[in-house]
Amino acid sequence: MANVPVQRMSQLMAKTLRDDPADAEVLSHKLLVRAGYVRRTAAGIWSWLPLGKRVLANVERIVREEMDAIGAQEVLLPALLPREPYEATGRWDEYGQELFRLQDRKGGDYLLGPTHEEIFTLLVKDQASSYKDLPVILYQIQHKYRDEARPRAGILRGREFLMKDSYSFDTEDEGLARSYALHREAYQKIFARLGLDYRICAATAGAMGGSKSEEFLAPAEAGEDTFADCPNCDFAANTEAITYALKPVDATDVPAAEDIPTPDTPTIETLAASLGVPASATLKNLLVKVDGEIVAVGVPGDREVDLDKVEAHFAPAVVELVTEADFATRPDLVRGYVGPQGLDKVTYIADPRVAPGTSWITGANKPGTHTKNVVAGRDFEVGGYVDVVVVQEGDPCPKCGTGLVLDRAIEIGHIFQLGRKYTDALKLDVLGQNGKPVRVTMGSYGVGVSRAVAALAEQTADDKGLCWPKEVAPADVHVVAAGKALQTELALDISGKLAAAGVRVLVDDRPGVSPGVKFTDSELIGVPQILVAGRRAADGVVELKDRRTGEREELTVEEAVARLTA
Repeated sequence: MANVPVQRMSQLMAKTLRDDPADAEVLSHKLLVRAGYVRRTAAGIWSWLPLGKRVLANVERIVREEMDAIGAQEVLLPALLPREPYEATGRWDEYGQELFRLQDRKGGDYLLGPTHEEIFTLLVKDQASSYKDLPVILYQIQHKYRDEARPRAGILRGREFLMKDSYSFDTEDEGLARSYALHREAYQKIFARLGLDYRICAATAGAMGGSKSEEFLAPAEAGEDTFADCPNCDFAANTEAITYALKPVDATDVPAAEDIPTPDTPTIETLAASLGVPASATLKNLLVKVDGEIVAVGVPGDREVDLDKVEAHFAPAVVELVTEADFATRPDLVRGYVGPQGLDKVTYIADPRVAPGTSWITGANKPGTHTKNVVAGRDFEVGGYVDVVVVQEGDPCPKCGTGLVLDRAIEIGHIFQLGRKYTDALKLDVLGQNGKPVRVTMGSYGVGVSRAVAALAEQTADDKGLCWPKEVAPADVHVVAAGKALQTELALDISGKLAAAGVRVLVDDRPGVSPGVKFTDSELIGVPQILVAGRRAADGVVELKDRRTGEREELTVEEAVARLTA
């Protein structure tokens, strides 16, 4: 193996800290700063120090190797991008305030790329003219930019982050499916090599568009995504992507709708208590404005409306809650007593739980009055069914019916079958086998490279510090010189032998630093193997410690070198 240079901590640009940063909220943020891997430059903007850059580069290497293995070709596109392509696809406006916009000195509009679908599409449009030029998969590892309103959690949610984004271009849907499958398999290999625990979950496409979409989620307390896992079958999905089939019921025996006096019951809680019925027997009707037009959203009274799902359904329209001023202009909408029956000039959508034939107690559109026996499909019509409730622990699995388990997770990868959204907007055609133009179909596939570092820290750290898997660690072995000259001499000697055999070595040769601080730092930094030149250095004996298990073993220098180079 090639000789690799020894990294001496006496020369290393990395200062460890005893205390957590004051602004740190999550484990990865605390440990990556304390162990000298990253430093904050500004809100959501981070500098990578030498140890952190090594880990980041190792993640990049693994991603690059697996992408190359499926025949993908690496390119590098600019981060500073022109407005026009994003305006053509509508995303200049759809991204809203998350998009970093800027102007040059001549007043031209630009953006810092959040993703590169448009630019890759234009690149292929320039390079490919025939079906013979396709299929092709292109990728880059590039910084992305999003103007997060509240950047938090260290490198987990930043304004600048490193990402691998790849794009497939095919002439037919079957080809897109093959490209998608190639990426799915490659991602499983990537995350397995990184040592991440992950789940593949059905997901929504969001601003990316397209049809099929799956997320790769790493379970962690610090995660901002909530996913549902079925303990009985293979179903797993982001809660925003869970859908239920519409199941109409027979309402033949339900009596006619009847108004009942219900004074001072403007909430579901007060209504259920007054009538002595469960909240699930009532129908909640939330009023929102969609680009200024009022829409009512119906859900069972014991469930909450997930506004993110409502916004996703109506995107890119702006969704807002109705205000007191809106009620003042619509006297027919009685606050606290709105019902779907008889609503005028209001679009009504409902969750599938409000299926045709279901019977409800709901507002009568009159103060102090509700109506019972109100049947969906008989007494009111639903303009569209959308899964809009907040998913709860124990909700039935859409696949087998078993109660779902909810967990928090970090999104580390996302794959999309985009279809022709971008190629339609940017008119990407090639000549087909019959000599006629064929509209190209696309896939988009992302891996959060810098986010994967944080996810690994979250999943593998213990109460002593970081604990990296071997493939991503900044070194293979952390050699500690306990302090005396003889110990330092032995530590440097064994480090040189290991490096000559191709082992990546970090050696703590810092003068004037106590053995206790060095031992603490070795556990905080988290290299997989710790080799200590300590009290038996004069006998040529060192102690080898496994960072993860804590197992210790005394070995001669020759035995230690043989063990670590095996």
